[in-house]
Amino acid sequence: MNKSKVRLIDVAEKAGVSKSTASQFLNGRFDFMSFDTRLRLQKAVEELNYVPNNIARSLKTNKTKTLGVIVRDISSYYTSQTIRGMDDYCKSHGYDLFIYNSDFEPKTEKNALTTLCQLNVDGAIIASCGNNAKLIEDISNNTMPVVQFQLEHDDCDTGIVVADYKRASFDATEYLINLGHKHICFVTQKFESVKSRQEKYQGFVDAHTKHNLPVDETLTIHWSRQDGLHRSPIDMLKSDNPPTAFFTQQIAITIDVLKELEAANIPIPQDVSLLGFEEIPMAEFFKVPITVIKQQPYELGGEAARMLMNKINNPKSVNTRMLVPCSLVERSSCAAPKA
Repeated sequence: MNKSKVRLIDVAEKAGVSKSTASQFLNGRFDFMSFDTRLRLQKAVEELNYVPNNIARSLKTNKTKTLGVIVRDISSYYTSQTIRGMDDYCKSHGYDLFIYNSDFEPKTEKNALTTLCQLNVDGAIIASCGNNAKLIEDISNNTMPVVQFQLEHDDCDTGIVVADYKRASFDATEYLINLGHKHICFVTQKFESVKSRQEKYQGFVDAHTKHNLPVDETLTIHWSRQDGLHRSPIDMLKSDNPPTAFFTQQIAITIDVLKELEAANIPIPQDVSLLGFEEIPMAEFFKVPITVIKQQPYELGGEAARMLMNKINNPKSVNTRMLVPCSLVERSSCAAPKA
């Protein structure tokens, strides 16, 4: 036979206090509570195995102490580190997370947003695919606060935490230029509609401008998740205007370029240098350890959670944009171009 569920009044009666006092104890309000009362209540909770009813609590406080997180690829190194940062921050502030994976699908992302609204979470953090900008902004303005991270899209006004992409790209490009590279291939996804990718390219351009070097747009390779590299790096190296370095804009792109260079037996950095944006797990153990721009996903995740909680506690606060700095990690994949 199933035992009846333990109620708040059962805890209060066992501890010999009022229901109101028991509720104050469970909500951490001890200011006017004697130490003896607190001990009796703690003992009653433990002996009865009492679990608070969060649904009932949320009806009184209008808060569920839960947040939603929507990511594009939960299996990626960057995303897992970011979620860990969010989770650690939330745990320390008494919040739990619901995590959804969109797989880069706009419909899946939209369904996740709808579900989080139905669950009455207190707020959401999202790395959006970019196709639900109006919905995200409407939810943030009218239903619950939303903070974005990782990628910034046009026409979507919410709080956001992103890496300082422009500065990091500038530093990486200038590092290659200072090594003597004047023909650098920029390998990227299409960036016209994604502000974060635009900023990477702008940092690349700014470094060239500082050093009075033209940007050769023919030295650009586009990449997509569906088709991979749209142009062969090997064919480009065999052209009349070959690059002396590849600057790749995320892990998957870096890996694809590495595979092509390896298959063609092109030595790095003797024949061509390679610099990747975003740390590759265990990159230091590669045959040729890869020089990278290292982001701070754990710190970024914590800052996104902190920003969201501030919006929850201060609903009239303005949307802010926070930049998290990156750093250049020099390894063995970059050298001066061969004579």
